[in-house]
Amino acid sequence: MAEASNSAKALAKGAMHISKRIVLSYLIDWILIFVIAGIGGAFNRLQHSNHRPFSLQDPSISYPLRPDTVTVSVLLVVALLAPLIITGIVSLIFVPGPTAAKGTPKSLIWRRKLWELNTAWMGLGLSLATTFVATEGLKDLGGKPRPYAIARCNPDLSAVAQYRVGGLGTSFDNTGATPILVSSGICQERDPLILREIFASWPSGHSSFSFAGLLYLTLFLCAKFATGLPYQTVDRNTANENTFEYDQNLRRPTSLSAASNSSNSSITRNGNTTMPPPPRNSGAAPPVYLLLLTIFLPIGTAIFICVSRWLDFHHHGIDILSGAFIGAFSATLSFRYYHMSIRRGSGWSWGARSRGRAFWVGVGRDGYVGDEGWTTGKNDMARGKDIETGHNGMVHKHEDVIGAGIADTRTDQNMNVDERYVPGPSASGHASRGAVV
Repeated sequence: MAEASNSAKALAKGAMHISKRIVLSYLIDWILIFVIAGIGGAFNRLQHSNHRPFSLQDPSISYPLRPDTVTVSVLLVVALLAPLIITGIVSLIFVPGPTAAKGTPKSLIWRRKLWELNTAWMGLGLSLATTFVATEGLKDLGGKPRPYAIARCNPDLSAVAQYRVGGLGTSFDNTGATPILVSSGICQERDPLILREIFASWPSGHSSFSFAGLLYLTLFLCAKFATGLPYQTVDRNTANENTFEYDQNLRRPTSLSAASNSSNSSITRNGNTTMPPPPRNSGAAPPVYLLLLTIFLPIGTAIFICVSRWLDFHHHGIDILSGAFIGAFSATLSFRYYHMSIRRGSGWSWGARSRGRAFWVGVGRDGYVGDEGWTTGKNDMARGKDIETGHNGMVHKHEDVIGAGIADTRTDQNMNVDERYVPGPSASGHASRGAVV
């Protein structure tokens, strides 16, 4: 209990030094995300949306009315609540990961956890909110009748001539030989919200919302657990072309000077010389259970929701594909907006904006991280120092920083080949990492 209390006090003390401008800027971001979602809700309740004319003889809108296989409440649980809980659990339990030094202060670890939680939820919120507003707005503009439109509309066949808006016919023809288009005024269903639903086929809201939430969850989990296709980290010009490790040992340099002059060697943090591994040893496939849990399960669930809309006669095929595209686009954009690349980001999200660039950058500035740092003006933190620790973020031998401000205690055996130290000075004058020379 005492340790937890001390961690809470240290966390609160550290938060006091963060610039209020930065806090306000992210608070406004959260407010805008909810505003976007609110606009989508207003679109969903719009009573004067467009209604496209339709033909009473059109078989594509003559399907029977069926209940939802996946109701709206189930959709919200699967695509919103489940990703919200899962991303929260992962951020609080699996961050910062095995690369953090054992002596890392608890307050620093919790600041990192809370920041990763914030970015995880902001990305999810942005994905769902933008998808919701785009989908509902397009529904109102398109006004496309659903496959069950005629059954729900219950048209007054005696008023065909009154509500005729196009076609060659002037009265209803059971043979369908003479086409005739009528307006939604022919419907005996008069509830404006029900009429809005009848003419809201494109795009599919279930499809877009499911992909917005579940594809975002997939991208998040793939980043955190390094699930993806293996890739070659060794440059082909410097890769060891020997077939077996035994051949590699025969060619290993015998001195530091010889290793430094070798174009195919590298120096580890312990001062030992090694040959770079062959390309086949620079990557490996993740365990299959991660593939199932992080990719197949979320995406498979989203696909099931999409297919259910077609089987229930609630949407046409193009409606479902369009909705899935909108959701997938929003999920991908929102994930990369707050998170680093899955392949190169080591599972981290982007850090916070700098104090002087919290709201605006302007022409001539490169990005939202500047020299002014993240703390208040009285406790300024120069660029290269981390928002969570205040320590300089330059990479030093035996004091590497993984993510931001957390010391790396891995040995060379636990690193990828492109993470080990190599000869040659970096910007700080120390051995650099990240390449094999």
